[in-house]
Amino acid sequence: MSLYRLEEDPQLTAPILVAALEGWVDAGSAGTTAAAQLAHDGTLVATFDADAIYDFRSRRPTLDIVDGRPMSLDWAELRLTASRVGERDLLILSGPEPDYRWRELAVDVVELAKRLGVASWASLGAIPAAVPHTRPVPILATASAPGLLPEGIRQGPDGLLRVPAALLSVLELAASTSGIPAVGFFAQVPHYVNATYPTASIALLTALGRHLGVEVPVGSLATRALERRNMLDSVAANDEDTKAHVQRLELLADESRLPEGDELIADIERFLREGGGDNEPDDGGGSRLH
Repeated sequence: MSLYRLEEDPQLTAPILVAALEGWVDAGSAGTTAAAQLAHDGTLVATFDADAIYDFRSRRPTLDIVDGRPMSLDWAELRLTASRVGERDLLILSGPEPDYRWRELAVDVVELAKRLGVASWASLGAIPAAVPHTRPVPILATASAPGLLPEGIRQGPDGLLRVPAALLSVLELAASTSGIPAVGFFAQVPHYVNATYPTASIALLTALGRHLGVEVPVGSLATRALERRNMLDSVAANDEDTKAHVQRLELLADESRLPEGDELIADIERFLREGGGDNEPDDGGGSRLH
């Protein structure tokens, strides 16, 4: 039996499937925040069997208790939503990264994509990196074939980069090997940010828009990005060590020195040591600076 259930069979024209999953490769919740913006006011197309793909002891549902009375549970859920940007039909796959049955999921997601006439795939994600918050967010990209990426977006890094895989990459690879052209856009989030980072979400939406040839609206993300920038500026201004660290990162950015594979791995390992793998949003505006 398949792991998905079709809730709606929309009439779409060559839709692009955009995928972003919470947790791994979603630093600052950048990918999933961008996906939520795309899916806003969309139509639910398919759901996946949560009991089969999630470990609810490690990803417990949230219980709302009102005046001492248990009222509702919010469960982890993987959803496929149809939306539209400009003249382009989109299918947005998003939710927490599942714990189980990745290979079956990959087969089912590809089957569902072909059933719905998906023309291409785009992954959205983010990784922690030694970049400053005072400069534009760098985007690293993957592509299943030459010529898929828009001009100005770099495919890389060069050479072999061997890291623990995210389900997002498993799905992207499954799509491409089944004949669906696939790209991935991955924002580099300052490693000292331990909160949502809307600036990176905007960068991902901008890259996706260039890829699709449409302008993607960012909604309230612009205001949220400015608030986060002001908070980080304030923290840096009040601590000399922090200011010096940010200035050093600015010099590297201004030299346009892209990180090598070993540096990216070191950044990811640092992210995991500091508990960033769960990537829970910090709406209180907290940050961590090294």
